[in-house]
Amino acid sequence: MNFTQAIRSAVLRELVMARRARLSTQRTQEFKHLENAHVLGQESTYWHTYIHWRMLVWGWKNKAYSEVVGQILRIVGAISKTAIGLLPTGNTGGANVSPFKPMPLSSECAQAIAQAKSRCAKG
Repeated sequence: MNFTQAIRSAVLRELVMARRARLSTQRTQEFKHLENAHVLGQESTYWHTYIHWRMLVWGWKNKAYSEVVGQILRIVGAISKTAIGLLPTGNTGGANVSPFKPMPLSSECAQAIAQAKSRCAKG
C-alpha cells in the first residue's frame, strides 16, 4: 500500500464534509475542510494536485479570483514538487498563505498521517 491509498479515507472524509458545507452554503467552512484535506494529502501527488483543483473550483464559484490564480500556481507546484518532497509540512494550501510556509499540524491531521504512514510500512 502506498501513501495515496493509505490516506484516502481521511482525505475523502474531509471532502465529504466540504461538500456538505457547500450544500449548506457555508463557504468558509467548506474551504476549511479543503484546507484539512490538503494537509492530509499533501505527500501524495494525486491528492495534493486534486485538492488544489478543488480549491481552484471553490475560488471560481465564490468569485475569489486571487484564489483561482494562486491555485493555478499551486497546481503546477503540486504536480512538479510533491514527488521530490519539496513540501512545507502542515501548509493549508490556500492562496492566503505562502506556498513555502511550514505550519503546525493539528493533532487530528498528525494522527491520521501517522496512521497512514504506518499502514504503508506494514505493506
